[in-house]
Amino acid sequence: MSAKKLLLFLATQLAAAGVAPVGAAPLTSPAELPPLPPPMEVPAPGPETDAPYAPRPILPGGVVIPLYPPDSGYLNHDKIREPEKYSMRGPGEIGAIVQIHNPSIEFHPGNPSLNTGAAIILAAGGGHRTLNVGGEAADEVHYFYNFGVNTVILRNRLRSDGYEPKIDGVNDALQAIKLVRAYAKNWKLDPHKIGIMGFSAGAELAAATTLQWAAFDQKNDLPENPLAKVSSRPDFAGIIYPGPSPFAQGGTPTIPRDAPPAFITCAGWGDWIHAVWATEYFTALLNDGVPNVEIHIYARGHHPGDKVGPGEPPSTGGLTDRGFIAYGTWPERFLDWFRDLGFLNKPGVETQAEEDVEASLDRIKRSAGSGTAAAAAGTSKMGSAADSVGNPK
Repeated sequence: MSAKKLLLFLATQLAAAGVAPVGAAPLTSPAELPPLPPPMEVPAPGPETDAPYAPRPILPGGVVIPLYPPDSGYLNHDKIREPEKYSMRGPGEIGAIVQIHNPSIEFHPGNPSLNTGAAIILAAGGGHRTLNVGGEAADEVHYFYNFGVNTVILRNRLRSDGYEPKIDGVNDALQAIKLVRAYAKNWKLDPHKIGIMGFSAGAELAAATTLQWAAFDQKNDLPENPLAKVSSRPDFAGIIYPGPSPFAQGGTPTIPRDAPPAFITCAGWGDWIHAVWATEYFTALLNDGVPNVEIHIYARGHHPGDKVGPGEPPSTGGLTDRGFIAYGTWPERFLDWFRDLGFLNKPGVETQAEEDVEASLDRIKRSAGSGTAAAAAGTSKMGSAADSVGNPK
């Protein structure tokens, strides 16, 4: 080995051992990386002021409108100035909201080049304790955008904040439908394609709007109300792993003759009670003859937040794939139904849903007994006709 190579070898070994060669400058530690900056633009509630709390958008670009005027009798005026409270799902993303005293809607347009004129009001779940706007509202805004469907995030009041969901929450959902329809022209919406999609506790509100809208409109048909003549009837409803509907525990609410079509989905065996509530609502509307009511009860799956056993699919909500089980494809089934009923057509074109509702206004309520009787009557008539052919008089 040459002297030059030997010196280079020794210098390398000494450097590796942390020893500086004689006459060399002392070794120094490598420069440290600078610390990471904090997350930027993390959403935060607005401040408390002397005015009613002004809700801030959950997603960038959202148009936020309070549901009620500041002097409305629907509001708790002792609480209306209190800010909302956020729980973050990740840096920059709101997972859930509580302390909602000034309920609101937040509008987001669909892809303008594909605009269908349809608008889905998104009512998140959370057991009426919290409003899970991350997975059950914000995610859906991005999803439906790709199909030209406009979306509206509803921030309704909660039981945990002192409100009664069957009254205050349902009123908020109905008022949201009124308000979206009132701004239909401004937002390039088709006023006959405005509906609601609820998840879990939010599905309770969605189901109630399909039955209670007429009474709400009558109560609010007042000269001082700018929305007095605007209907709160949803043109469709999405009932996603629902809480108890008005038909639960033997309830028998009146079903309007113009009840809208509904899409219902839930896991079955792994989410038994919610599946029961889903089928109760479906069966009641089916027996009443409401057109275009569709239900999907999946074999596998769990309610969001439930504990699962080893090897079972995760208990996630919203649009998640749920471990690639069939239940995770429900949004595709919803779009099939939505497309089939004409909601993905261009604005201004009468939907199949609207046509079928109009054709069924004078329907006669069905039941298992009447269906069996009708079938038996049909068989009897066919038998008589056959006899006449076989035994002419």
